[in-house]
Amino acid sequence: MQTRRTFIALFGLVCLWMAVAQEAKRPFDTKGMVWIPAGEFQMGTNKGEEDAKPIHKVALDGFWMDAHEVTNEEFGRFIKATGYVTIAERKPDPKDFPGVPASELKAGAIVFTPPPRPIPVQQLRAHNAFLQWWRYVPGASWRHPEGPGSTLRGREKHPVVHVAWYDAFAYAKWAGKRLPTEAEWEYAARGGLAGNEFCWGNELTPKGKQMANTWQGRFPVENTANDGFRLTAPVGSFPANGYGIFDMSGNVWEWCADWYTPDYYKNSPAKNPPGPKTSHDPNEPGVWKRVQRGGSFMCTDLYCGAFRPSHRMKTSPDTGLSHAGFRCVASGFPPPPKNP
Repeated sequence: MQTRRTFIALFGLVCLWMAVAQEAKRPFDTKGMVWIPAGEFQMGTNKGEEDAKPIHKVALDGFWMDAHEVTNEEFGRFIKATGYVTIAERKPDPKDFPGVPASELKAGAIVFTPPPRPIPVQQLRAHNAFLQWWRYVPGASWRHPEGPGSTLRGREKHPVVHVAWYDAFAYAKWAGKRLPTEAEWEYAARGGLAGNEFCWGNELTPKGKQMANTWQGRFPVENTANDGFRLTAPVGSFPANGYGIFDMSGNVWEWCADWYTPDYYKNSPAKNPPGPKTSHDPNEPGVWKRVQRGGSFMCTDLYCGAFRPSHRMKTSPDTGLSHAGFRCVASGFPPPPKNP
């Protein structure tokens, strides 16, 4: 009996040592990350937008995911270490904008700007209605979220915004990580819950509690900020989901690795779907787009209701917006077992 106990104890120590050795070999730092175990889930929905249909079973390998969105503080360390210049900070190339005078091509980004008067609810979802509350602001960037004069002071722990897909990809590569596939993102967002409408259950505000940074009030002119925030919130301001991940609903949209097509779910692989090799958006044919997930502080059921884990969004990868950020994932070994 004693020999058996000794063998089990030694075996446990060997396993622990091997896990620690594997941990040391990781090309990325797992601090601030959560291990998402391998498993299967039902991806998509049979309600809502057509591009999120049909519900289909997906199996995924385990992976690591950032517990929260990349913050201004974290992104700043990347910029300092590499000297990287985001797309929003670069002067547009005249070759990409034929017919536009070079003097009018200025570095900047697209900033949420509430219109001067309410928009009838029935018009909110009209084609191109969003042009009424978005404005290109020269000088806007991750450093100046609302444009010249705005700063990051007091927003160090807020998610970085105005990052194009290419910017997010560059950060992830520098960190030894990558952007999540769309399937990985939704699997993690559901937090182990099956078929629920939200990341935390089936009630938007259980017992009256705000569970995410979204829009309250009449969009896009009045945000009552019942959740405590008018724009972005510090990461981790709301409860984590079942996997211990924060802000998978609301706050800022998050870039995924996948190209966007509206019909990918109809023939996507059942195991580790990587996303399509091409892109097509029926609303803007010829403009290739990447997937974004999770919704933002601007989301409301009056407009998009995109804070649901099944909702899909698409944006051209060279575009930075004041409600869009990202988080990273990484493939690798699971965490070492706890001491026996």
